[in-house]
Amino acid sequence: VKLHVKNISGGVAGEIDVRNDVFGVPENPALLHQVAVAQLANKRQGTVKTKTRAEVSGGGAKPRPQKHTGRARAGSIRSPIWVGGGRAFGPSPRSYRQRTPKKMRRLAIVSVLSDKARQGSLVVVDKLDLTDSKTRSIKSMLRALEIGSS
Repeated sequence: VKLHVKNISGGVAGEIDVRNDVFGVPENPALLHQVAVAQLANKRQGTVKTKTRAEVSGGGAKPRPQKHTGRARAGSIRSPIWVGGGRAFGPSPRSYRQRTPKKMRRLAIVSVLSDKARQGSLVVVDKLDLTDSKTRSIKSMLRALEIGSS
């Protein structure tokens, strides 16, 4: 596989041969999806928690007699149907960790690099010799190389 090499002014400086085992891999959308979902899941904290009826303070005594009041039976004021009661089946802390094998992660990265090389989206620059470290010069270089939205 050959990639075009550009200089910092955007002109073509030549071509470079790259390895087929990195830039010649077929696209694998299912693998990319699996790795992306795993990475997003691993970013989640999973620290959400609500109190159940057992964890809310109070509610030990029976609020009213069982019979002869004309109202519904009630055993605790911390029941989920009462205001101030616990949450029924609320969220609890859990781990969203998904272990992705190293070979799968590498194959996903290689697959993306290969796809970008096929689309012509990869930019290889021969030298990054910047005379000054100014944002203006970097921005003009990126514009000349047609990188980004600037």
